[in-house]
Amino acid sequence: MNRYTVAVLVRNQFGVLNRVTSMFRRRQFNISALTVSETETSELSRITVVFSGEEIAKQQLVNQLYKLPDVCSIKEFNTDNSVSCELLLIKMKNEPSSREDIRNAADAFGAVTVDYSKDYMMFRLTDTTRRIDDFINLLRDYTILEICRTGSVSLEKGSTTIRQIINL
Repeated sequence: MNRYTVAVLVRNQFGVLNRVTSMFRRRQFNISALTVSETETSELSRITVVFSGEEIAKQQLVNQLYKLPDVCSIKEFNTDNSVSCELLLIKMKNEPSSREDIRNAADAFGAVTVDYSKDYMMFRLTDTTRRIDDFINLLRDYTILEICRTGSVSLEKGSTTIRQIINL
């Protein structure tokens, strides 16, 4: 099974997210990450979806998404044609026995301390999904209190934009 990252540019209307994600559900794709936000204009939103499936089924899904009236454009990303990252906030128990190891791991991964108390430490890391997974797995040897992470966000390399292929 392949892993895909697709950005869907849509009109910023009530119910559009539900209609787009329902298309994935009906075709039995499991969404592993979903990020939604307004774009450079409040009239459009960008939905970035990371999911797994077969190539033929993915292409059928894209064709069906284009039939939705609020879908303006769709762009598929891969590591060669895009820059992708996600954000992690992780709260760790602050214990004297593990404090130095946790801080060293955070430094090694480039995580930033965003909150600190005698009871906990909170770090922010912006990186690729794989690096974030590696950071979390390293910290599993200690007491993780809470994790919150965004879905992947992606932009195509070069001067072309998703708006240049609008399907209106």
